Amino acid sequence: MALKRLFVLLIFCLPMSMVHAEINNPYVELQAFVTNFGEVESGPLRFMKAEVTLHVAEGGNRIDIEKHKAQVRNDLIFLFKSQKESDVATVEAQTVLAQRALQVVQDALRAETGHPQVDDLFFTSLVIQ
Repeated sequence: MALKRLFVLLIFCLPMSMVHAEINNPYVELQAFVTNFGEVESGPLRFMKAEVTLHVAEGGNRIDIEKHKAQVRNDLIFLFKSQKESDVATVEAQTVLAQRALQVVQDALRAETGHPQVDDLFFTSLVIQ
């Protein structure tokens, strides 16, 4: 009987602990971005695949970030599409792009929530073709 109670307790508590762990995770991964970029007239069509992870700021709200993910993705896609080949050609240029992307995300979240919500942005993968 005690084993049955323990089993029932685990079934009810496990999902709550998983939700609690997810809410306390300071990172929010965005679905991969795949977009063309650059000027088509100047040569072959170029593509970028970027995997982006956001770091929730002190006082930031993960739920607010999740709620406005569509707006964040939209704004990042427009940023990525507007890049020229020179904007992604070197590690230094990619670092500048990451800083610009962070600013775009913070601006979008500030407009929606009144708070920037994130304090860092990482390219966990960036493929240029």
